[in-house]
Amino acid sequence: MMRIRPAAETDFEAILNVQQAAFGEYTNTYEVSAWTTETLDSLKEDAREKRIFVAEADGVIVGSVRCWNVAGVCVIRLLSVSPAHQKHGVGKALMEEIERVTTDVHKFYACTMLRTARNIQFFLNLGYKAETVLPNHYHHLDLICFAKYRETTTTAHPSPA
Repeated sequence: MMRIRPAAETDFEAILNVQQAAFGEYTNTYEVSAWTTETLDSLKEDAREKRIFVAEADGVIVGSVRCWNVAGVCVIRLLSVSPAHQKHGVGKALMEEIERVTTDVHKFYACTMLRTARNIQFFLNLGYKAETVLPNHYHHLDLICFAKYRETTTTAHPSPA
């Protein structure tokens, strides 16, 4: 049984382990040391400014994601799923939780590495649309950024009599 919940500081070491394993898969494609060598202190600092969610399966952290709001946009970062738990709905569940609990934004925004076809397909399958390509971005990464706009519900207003 998988459960998505806000991260606690006691989860931070497990988050870093999952993140290291998840991004470690790309070491032959990209420079990913910023994500595979993040420190506990850096994560604690990030947690002061961002919301962090974890996916827990049978009491073990198998995924995490971070987000924060800027000018009505929810920026999503560092979606990480343990390689053993990928393609089992963990990433989707984490993204859906962000969309469910982040109600004060009009747009969700996430970037991934341009040469990762499965990541690109992942965001497309969730209804995100490619919005920007950032060539030679930080750490010389080529990124593709996706956006998803919150569906607005319209309330019918009674017409004046």
